[in-house]
Amino acid sequence: MMNKWLAAAILAVSFLVVAPMAHGQEKGAVREGFSAETLSGKKILLFRPSVWVGEQSTGGLAEPNADWTAQAREFLNAELARRQIEFSNELIIEPDLVGEDAKLFSEHRALFNSVASSVVNYQFFAGNRLPTRKNKAFDWTLGEGTKAIAERTGAQYGLFVRTEDQYGSFGRKMFQVLAIGLVGAGVSSGKHVGYAGLVDLHTGNLVWLNADEQMGGDVRTEEGMQKRVGQLLEDFPGFKPVATATK
Repeated sequence: MMNKWLAAAILAVSFLVVAPMAHGQEKGAVREGFSAETLSGKKILLFRPSVWVGEQSTGGLAEPNADWTAQAREFLNAELARRQIEFSNELIIEPDLVGEDAKLFSEHRALFNSVASSVVNYQFFAGNRLPTRKNKAFDWTLGEGTKAIAERTGAQYGLFVRTEDQYGSFGRKMFQVLAIGLVGAGVSSGKHVGYAGLVDLHTGNLVWLNADEQMGGDVRTEEGMQKRVGQLLEDFPGFKPVATATK
């Protein structure tokens, strides 16, 4: 059985094509004209964070783990609550909603994730920028639909947070070793993505974004989540972090 598995792995590796690594990646940006002074005294709505944790199979497929995800969400919520004192603004939490209001908030959380991913792929990676984004200012928006959220909450700005983590399975790690040993090809094991962004709810404009697809901190542990949140909020305008334990 082991011989069959090994033969299949060798065959897979022999056909493996590894995309070249992107260079010159930026990790953050601020919209022109926006600053900590602009944000001063404004109310910020913290949207319910998007959290996903799972395992990466031998073939690289993402398999969700409900227990890891629930644990990470609990740690993230606790850490964000603990660090509210570090914001120079009033921070309010997304309320529990039903019906059309719940749909409105859910749609905009998904929209932020989509826009943030586009920023990373088409502007932060210098070699992958769209022609319309080359040498252009940071200028992205979620659209004017955010006005409805501002009206419902009284907040001027919305803070979005997303984390996605895939931990390599034993089979994936073995595949990684085989790929290096047999053909010298690099195969990733695991994926750790984090986005944090601030949106002007009156205009829909994305005014600040911190996005990294190689984040640190094991989100399945309290200490690891402290490190992750510290990275997510790095360079947030007006944010004054206090010392915290990290791994």
